[in-house]
Amino acid sequence: MSAPRLLLTAPASGGGKTTLTCALLQALVDRGANPAAFKCGPDYIDPMFHSEVIGAKSRSLDLFFLGEATARALLEENSRDSGLALIEGVMGYYDGVGLSAQASAYDLARATRTPAVLVLDGRGRALTAAAVVKGMKEFRPDSGVAGVVLNRVSPMLYPRLREAIEGETGVKVYGYLPNRPDCALESRHLGLVTAAEVAGLREKLSALARQAEESVDIDGLLELARTAPDLEAEPLALPEPVEGRPRIAVARDRAFCFYYADGLALLEKLGAELAEFSPLADQALPEGTCGLYLGGGYPELYAGALADNRPMREAVRRAVLDGLPTVAECGGFLYLNRLLEDADGRRDWPMAGVFPDRAWNTGKLGRFGYVTLTAQTDGLLGPAGTRIPAHEFHYWDTDAPGSGFRAEKPQSARGWDCAYHTPTLYAGFPHFHFCAVPEAARRFVAACASYERGKEHDSAT
Repeated sequence: MSAPRLLLTAPASGGGKTTLTCALLQALVDRGANPAAFKCGPDYIDPMFHSEVIGAKSRSLDLFFLGEATARALLEENSRDSGLALIEGVMGYYDGVGLSAQASAYDLARATRTPAVLVLDGRGRALTAAAVVKGMKEFRPDSGVAGVVLNRVSPMLYPRLREAIEGETGVKVYGYLPNRPDCALESRHLGLVTAAEVAGLREKLSALARQAEESVDIDGLLELARTAPDLEAEPLALPEPVEGRPRIAVARDRAFCFYYADGLALLEKLGAELAEFSPLADQALPEGTCGLYLGGGYPELYAGALADNRPMREAVRRAVLDGLPTVAECGGFLYLNRLLEDADGRRDWPMAGVFPDRAWNTGKLGRFGYVTLTAQTDGLLGPAGTRIPAHEFHYWDTDAPGSGFRAEKPQSARGWDCAYHTPTLYAGFPHFHFCAVPEAARRFVAACASYERGKEHDSAT
């Protein structure tokens, strides 16, 4: 498949990748184009900004989760009707698992043969900017670094920086973005605030797009994207869909919003019907619910509002304890505990109470990073021994995080017990991508279908 594509990267986090990605996406949409957006790595938040711009779901391409073949398949599938696939990198270009390049933005660019454009923060730099570009390009012979866009530089300095970089490195500079405090995106403990929380986001995106049209060579970047070779990918090999159409209730609001779009789409491909609901605002689970998916998010920021919605807390508690097939990741797991400390540390709030424990703020990242989970017991996601690539990223912890899985850090002997795993429940801090374990996704949907048949049988008798 011919798929024009670019990967935007940087030497480090905080260099402006998300800002430039959103600026280019909005500019292309304003031109009437139909770009596709992707994010390298396990991040949930940046894709929300992409989706806000293009009006469609941004997709995650994480090589630790998916492997190369699945990542290429998802890139091909989701780029099929687009004129450009724009991939935002993660951290620094070569930063992957541990001190390796595994699952880095470079690794993804290599696996998908995608030209990389370096977003270089020009603050406090002169000729050193050229040294950084030269080092990034030559650090690996197949680096794929094919262009530069400068960030936070003045119109006066830009021509001189461009001349120095191109003269010293041979890498083309495709323009710049000046410092725009009026378009800044706020951060919090898990990265940027979510797109839904940014005041005046549409105005900021429009201003960024106008700026990009003025100072970034968008046409040149499109030409570079068209130099990407044809994308070769095999279709995903998926299990047979489940008979029936069991309805899975998916928590979706300001408190619960961390989902991988392709993971949700896979549940639908395997036979599920997804029905979104809000634990903040709704009084009951969607009618006909046969499964529950409580994703991650920020329940700690909305602990009081979640606690005030007692009917929903009780409905979730009854449903899970009565055997409703449930997946609860990180923030969703916090919601299932008895008490949750709020973000200010002022009060413990009652939650659903499926587990009799308290969750509190540790003040630091706990058990951060990629892990491989091994099931210690038979359960909802697979028999004992099932292995699932996953990721932990949380400041809150609980008295009892579970022992249904053993988590092992890659390239390390470190490990710990985590998560609850029963025939009807997965609940724990690790997040995972259903496309990495399609058979686990099918087991979840099949359990929901079985629950639906049991309800129909009970109604008939």
